[in-house]
Amino acid sequence: MLAVASRSRNKSAVTTNVLALAMPLLLPATTAASASAPLFAPTSQNPNPHLRIPPPPRARRLPLFPAAAPGAPFLPLPPRRGMASLAASAAAEVTHLTQRDAAEIDEQLMGPLGFSVDQLMELAGLSVAAAVAEVYKLSEHTRVLIICGPGNNGGDGLVAARHLYHFGYRPSVCYPKRTPKPLYSGLVTQLESLAIPFLSVEDLPEDLSREFDIIVDAMFGFSFHGAPRPPFDDLIQRLISLSVISSSDKRPAIVSVDIPSGWHVEEGDVDGAGIKPDMLVSLTAPKLCAKKFTGPHHFLGGRFVPPPIVSKYGLKLPPYPGTSMCVRIGKAPSVDISSLRENYISPELLESQVMPDPFDQFVRWFDEAVSAGLREPNAMALTTVSKEGKPSSRMVLLKGVDKQGFVWYTNYGSRKAHDLSENPNAALLFYWNEMNRQVRVEGSVQKVPEEESEKYFHSRPRGSQLGAIVSKQSTVIAGREVLQQAYKELEQKYSDGSLIPKPDYWGGYRLTPTLFEFWQGQQSRLHDRLQYSLREVDGHTVWHIERLSP
Repeated sequence: MLAVASRSRNKSAVTTNVLALAMPLLLPATTAASASAPLFAPTSQNPNPHLRIPPPPRARRLPLFPAAAPGAPFLPLPPRRGMASLAASAAAEVTHLTQRDAAEIDEQLMGPLGFSVDQLMELAGLSVAAAVAEVYKLSEHTRVLIICGPGNNGGDGLVAARHLYHFGYRPSVCYPKRTPKPLYSGLVTQLESLAIPFLSVEDLPEDLSREFDIIVDAMFGFSFHGAPRPPFDDLIQRLISLSVISSSDKRPAIVSVDIPSGWHVEEGDVDGAGIKPDMLVSLTAPKLCAKKFTGPHHFLGGRFVPPPIVSKYGLKLPPYPGTSMCVRIGKAPSVDISSLRENYISPELLESQVMPDPFDQFVRWFDEAVSAGLREPNAMALTTVSKEGKPSSRMVLLKGVDKQGFVWYTNYGSRKAHDLSENPNAALLFYWNEMNRQVRVEGSVQKVPEEESEKYFHSRPRGSQLGAIVSKQSTVIAGREVLQQAYKELEQKYSDGSLIPKPDYWGGYRLTPTLFEFWQGQQSRLHDRLQYSLREVDGHTVWHIERLSP
């Protein structure tokens, strides 16, 4: 809980734009470009924005979608795993707060540092929802029960329910002791406007494991002390009874917000008979009881702690990766690699819906990947083969595509360039994970004209131009300092802003396709695969579409 339940809430004059707080995890406002948009060329001084925009923040996308009509925008699944799943710090290296320090920090935040209760509650609930989405896939954990207490920890749960709904989960809320204050009433109204069901304790199913995939414990936070009163004592016992089910496949995952309800804030599960959550989402900083947490998923949320608080309390907190609102603490649990699988949910890819020309179909999918906010949608695996038949693959960036082919730039002394000089055939693979899509392209490769490489080289940032000169790609060097020293010398040489000459050993390649395959993941591994290949028909070369077995 980010705010002490007993504190005065006289900050009603402060209004918070909660949508602005949530923006890092909402769909980007960009709309999909028309499939009939002109193809973009790599040689333009003002390249097509689809290939030149900076990588957008990772966005949470809507999880479910109807069958798509031809030309309809694609609504992809949310990312299966985000950067927040990376363990940024071992638990022992993170500061754990006493109950007193936690209360003092909240008072500081809401006093001289200018935060309001609703701001902190919004950030806390958003962090909880983000942590849940990091670990529990929609395809397997859709139904969520949020049990909310009467204080601010319960408010965090109400906010989390709203965000989980927008992430695509199906939340239900049990809120037996409602707080009659405008902030909490407003949160309830927001959930009711989304038709999120509120369940009384009496309406809860006898067997929670049959009706819910996740249970969020948002009953009591760090300010609570004493024995839980009805009906929360019974609710806690019901969660404890779920903890003793041996197989996690047969029971819902339990997610506790800041403090597992019923635990001592500093001493933890004193008698060992308390809730055993699968996930703990600590807020601001972990409390001392978190050291006793033994579940597989411990996250820290509440990405807002200002430097004065860090300095005053000597806090050691892990850095939050990217735009994430949460970060994993400690090591991620070990997994059985053979058990990792996805059951894809996608609109069908039908012959009647695709474009007759594969270049147009590629641009349609590429535009949708850009509009969905995918990071580096132009990243592609390039596979080349030496004259001895030895393949090698690496990721490169697409820098242009038109009806003549796909263009990328590289060092002409690299291994891929050496392979292409001996065997001018290659394959490209685009993998858009969040959209359950792949595109394979095969064809012959040739260098682009020198003037085309020259023009693109000088459109790059000056740092990238210097890096292209410094790197003798694929050659062995003594250490990174060799690159840094050479770069520093070149940086000084061209510090006057003069033109940086393109090296002769750097330029572009164009793959001219002879085959495309568009792949759309489907349930039960019955994936859609549509292949375009060139055929001679009545003296004309045309693209022929056929379906491949998955």
